[in-house]
Amino acid sequence: MENPTRPRSFVTRGRKTEAQQRALDELWPVYGIDHGKGPLALDELFGRHAERVVEIGFGDGENLLALAALHPERDFVGVEVHGAGVGRTLNEANIRGLTNLRVIRHDAVEVLEDDLPAASIDEVLIFFPDPWPKSRHHRRRLVQPAFAELLARVLKPAGVLRLATDWEDYAAHMIGVLDACEGLVNAAGPGGFVARPEDRPVTRFERRGERLGHAIKDLEYRAVARP
Repeated sequence: MENPTRPRSFVTRGRKTEAQQRALDELWPVYGIDHGKGPLALDELFGRHAERVVEIGFGDGENLLALAALHPERDFVGVEVHGAGVGRTLNEANIRGLTNLRVIRHDAVEVLEDDLPAASIDEVLIFFPDPWPKSRHHRRRLVQPAFAELLARVLKPAGVLRLATDWEDYAAHMIGVLDACEGLVNAAGPGGFVARPEDRPVTRFERRGERLGHAIKDLEYRAVARP
């Protein structure tokens, strides 16, 4: 259920092209998951039992599509609010014939709260989320204590949370929030960052950060079982 007092970590932006709107209209029944129908039966949704990966804020789908193509043995769920990126992703998934990808167009917090069952996800990816760099906007950042608890809830024990950002102060913010979450353990040790994963595709967001001279920071956490 929508919480009117919770700051949104996103703003709706971007116009959809005709092709993107057509993809939303025609391909949503194939790839789309409607929010708010209760916890998802993932085995039924994908027609098999497999490792499950969720990417939150997949943008134009560059990373999500690449990973789904590279790992046909795994199932991928992308979460994004912006229609243009969702439309492009649906269109590309159809062109590439991907059958292991589904998309939810909704607020990630509510998806974690309502749609994903507890201990159901093997890996969660959050790459280059909006840094909201101005101090007065920091409360809008996606990675907050309550969000960390939701991530720990949906991850299987020993499940992996991977994040990346090119904003140094957001990296420090993430470390502070996630290290403090009892359900997550920093794979690099308290306050530590990991090396860039070899299988993480280089996206335009990362290339832009590098052009601006920003250092790319990767984080990795493991979920731990709690009583």
